[in-house]
Amino acid sequence: MIRITPKNNGKAFEKNVLLVTKTDLKGKITYANRAFMKIVGMDESILLGAPHNIIRHPDMPKIIFKLLWSYLQKGDEIHAYVKNICADGSYYWVFANVTPSYDSKATDKIIGYHSARRSPTKEALAIIEPLYKKLLQAEKSNGMNASEKIINDLLKEKGMAYDEFILSF
Repeated sequence: MIRITPKNNGKAFEKNVLLVTKTDLKGKITYANRAFMKIVGMDESILLGAPHNIIRHPDMPKIIFKLLWSYLQKGDEIHAYVKNICADGSYYWVFANVTPSYDSKATDKIIGYHSARRSPTKEALAIIEPLYKKLLQAEKSNGMNASEKIINDLLKEKGMAYDEFILSF
């Protein structure tokens, strides 16, 4: 597994660019488009077969991935803001839409996952970045249950489901 040292250097990509990956059921990358390879600074020989968390930035709260996997394993799509890491240690933010991929012969059989990511808005990141810092701090101090409680309390306070909240900005 590649170990990347994070740097405080953000990268951005154009709002009309779509970063796409596909994974198998275990989260191993089976496809990456050129735009994705370009921003992460890794080619197919490194990415294909690698776990998707090869690009997971340590600033990401684990609760977000717990939510993501719980949605996907039920066969539901999910939207999420994610901070990823590049091969050079830089980071970039995405607004991701992740969906299950189904067997063409059996519409109820999930065979992998498809993720399409756009560049997030500054307005969304102004909300997400401090929330994720709070979630990460709670996880480091008191575990993932603490960050899950923060998310659940926030959603209850707003009277929204997770998807409604994420799509509201």
